[in-house]
Amino acid sequence: MKKHMYMINMNESLCDIRLSHRLFVIFAKKSRVTLMSFWCATMVASYIRINFKKEKTEENEVEIVRVEHLVKTYGEGDVEVRAVDDVSFSVEKGEFLCIIGASGSGKSTLMHLIGGVDRPTSGSVYIDGEDIFKMKDDTLAVFRRRQVGIIYQFYNLLPVLTAYENITLPMDLDGQNVSKERVDEVINQLGLNGRENHLPNQLSGGQQQRVAIGRAIINNPAVILADELTGNLDKKASDEIIGLLKETNKKHGQTIIMITHDLEIAKQADRVLTMVDGKLK
Repeated sequence: MKKHMYMINMNESLCDIRLSHRLFVIFAKKSRVTLMSFWCATMVASYIRINFKKEKTEENEVEIVRVEHLVKTYGEGDVEVRAVDDVSFSVEKGEFLCIIGASGSGKSTLMHLIGGVDRPTSGSVYIDGEDIFKMKDDTLAVFRRRQVGIIYQFYNLLPVLTAYENITLPMDLDGQNVSKERVDEVINQLGLNGRENHLPNQLSGGQQQRVAIGRAIINNPAVILADELTGNLDKKASDEIIGLLKETNKKHGQTIIMITHDLEIAKQADRVLTMVDGKLK
């Protein structure tokens, strides 16, 4: 039998070569054509390797938010304050994460950094695979409008716009055609039927917070950030608002990161992180 010289790609991992060899032995037993046996083994090994990498990639895609060594300082020298001190964590797609901490612990600053509202002293934030702080301000503003929904404690509604107009504001700013079907779906979900044309000062605190939630979810963003959103509401209204967020999380697989000091609210999340003096514990 003639001897053949084979070219092996040296970039293949040792694992691939071993796999090719094992498969070569199997094919060689079934065929007298040695070259064909080696070719079959190599092709099968490549197929297994490619699909293994594909599975790993799909696993990695589950991660929707990743925070790496995030630092935010104010002041310099003896008066320097590290509001966020080397914080790292990740959030899976569809997860309901709660970050709790006392007033002044840095949790709201952290939320503003995750949402791209403020820039860090150092560190990175990735949302849906994008390093947001590598973006220029204009690009980041567009990205934030499309991919990040932020719900503030004090609602931040525009007083001259109706509830309907406040909800559709992100779409209007982005030049998108407003889908009446989508807006009606959100309004129904939030229980705002009959209040669409009311101005914010004609709505209760709970209703204004519902409008703020509608504005945050209207674009189906990658992540929703909620900052002490029940701080100004009574218990009944608070329970209703948390219920709405949980419904959005479960029904639509919406990723939510909530900032709060309320342990009872935190218990309803999938996972809880505690922030103390700018660090996660």
